Amino acid sequence: MKDHPQFTAYLALICVCFFWGTTYLGFRIALDDIGPATVVCVRNFISGGLILAWAYSKRLEVPRGADLWRTAFYGILTIGVGNGTLAVAELWTPTGLASLFITTSPFWYAGIDALLPGGEKKIHGPTFVGLIVGFLGVVGLVAPAAWNMITSGEFSSGGGIVLGFLVLQLSGASWTIGSLLQRNRRMQTHPFVIAGVQQVATGVAFILPALLEPQPAHWTPRATSAVLYLATFGGIVGYGCYMTALQRLPLPIVSIYTYVNPVVAVFLGWLVYSEPFGWREAFAMAVIFLGVWMVRRASVAAEKLRADSAADRGR
Repeated sequence: MKDHPQFTAYLALICVCFFWGTTYLGFRIALDDIGPATVVCVRNFISGGLILAWAYSKRLEVPRGADLWRTAFYGILTIGVGNGTLAVAELWTPTGLASLFITTSPFWYAGIDALLPGGEKKIHGPTFVGLIVGFLGVVGLVAPAAWNMITSGEFSSGGGIVLGFLVLQLSGASWTIGSLLQRNRRMQTHPFVIAGVQQVATGVAFILPALLEPQPAHWTPRATSAVLYLATFGGIVGYGCYMTALQRLPLPIVSIYTYVNPVVAVFLGWLVYSEPFGWREAFAMAVIFLGVWMVRRASVAAEKLRADSAADRGR
């Protein structure tokens, strides 16, 4: 098997599927003793600083001027808002459900891409059907919690799940906007350098929120280990493996990680924190995955159609 020409790429994809799935638990453990803004600030300072140090040792070019500011801004939109909202949401929402709510990001991608220059200007029928299917799966997760909160009149009866879902939709929208803007920029900078700049920018952006957190951070060995794990295996190893897989494997294969990450997160949340996950949640997860798959499939087909049309016009 090691003789397979893409052995390293597939191994990298396996690492992405596992390590990015464990980061949900990493956040949950760190949040037991450290505030969400502090976790995001320190985690990204460590990972981004180490990446840029490596880039400097390799004499890789760092973006300058307007490109540097744009790269940093896109990083705050994606990594900053993405990590920040996840950390806040996990204060109320089980890690497994938080990971499932994040899988709805392709739905935001399909809608926002239609609004930006160079994107798909029309949501086609198959994409729309996929959005509806995914939405029904989300309803299966959120509606019971919302109903319990309304009927009982108590936030603790399900309000955390509802609020976590709403916060993580901000994450999906912001991640999508930042990713699409970065894609349309077409920079020649090494992807690792971009990752380092964006993670350091996120660390800088969260300095003030971290200082304003009402509760002081308790850097217990458990919490410190969790933050270091997030920086190493989430920010450095995970991203490096992701870029390796993305450069050497077809995108539909790489996108498998979006289905595996929640499974890992759900299992670890159940194992470590005894988070409940029954048949209703499993069925809703399957429906969400089906919707995500339908949207991704429709997006790939639309991109192929645009590429074929462009090739025909160029003849």
